[in-house]
Amino acid sequence: MTSEWRGKWALVTGASAGIGVALARELAAGGTHLVLTARRKERLVDLSNELNTKHRVKTEVFVADLAQPGAPEQIFGFTKEKGIEIDLLINNAGFGRYGEFSWVEKQPLLDMVQVNCAAVVHLTRLYLPEMVARRRGDVLILASTASFQAVPYISTYAATKAFDLLFAEGLAEEMRPYGIRVCALCPGSTESEFHVVAGQEKFIRKAETAEKVARTGLKALAAGKSYVISGLGNYLGAHGERLVPRRFVTRVAAGMFKPTKK
Repeated sequence: MTSEWRGKWALVTGASAGIGVALARELAAGGTHLVLTARRKERLVDLSNELNTKHRVKTEVFVADLAQPGAPEQIFGFTKEKGIEIDLLINNAGFGRYGEFSWVEKQPLLDMVQVNCAAVVHLTRLYLPEMVARRRGDVLILASTASFQAVPYISTYAATKAFDLLFAEGLAEEMRPYGIRVCALCPGSTESEFHVVAGQEKFIRKAETAEKVARTGLKALAAGKSYVISGLGNYLGAHGERLVPRRFVTRVAAGMFKPTKK
């Protein structure tokens, strides 16, 4: 399915680790040129060199911190300055933070909303009008299986991912008349740095590989789906929750994630 974007340019945020790296590698293998952006320059440069050498695709690196409100405009300005036409926008950057809301530091929570929600809206709004004008383009947004329910002790993260899912599904219908595809990719536990950054290492279970998740998302986007849940077990779990009261699901999640008293 990656031949869908052969010879075209894709922008991948959060391209320095995990699913972002896997998406970049999968696309490069199919001949897609890439703009890679994240906070860690050394990792981006290493990935860029790898993809250039292995797949002979063009790559550009732009260091940006999407927790800063001005970062989306800077990324957009970079691609305009380079004369790069983005046909595939991948809003992959995001992070979580585990813990009881009242004692988690304030700034990471606010940065989480900025990166997971505001930056996604901002970047999409910057690139989508040109896609509409061309009647061509695609947008992949990283949501989560946490999009489908409240999850105590990662309450803010789950709320941001619910936003991403609904945003993607709504846009998918808005953009369909223009021939533009929008899809939310909803992975569960994935082999990446996410759990370490979030402080959730002890909750990792039956993690899928980032490569498998990346392929699932790109395949669903190419097929015109508005969302996809990676993994059969994750799919059954997310939709099985609809059969029981929401409060019950939230209480079960609270029991699973409640911090151990010291």
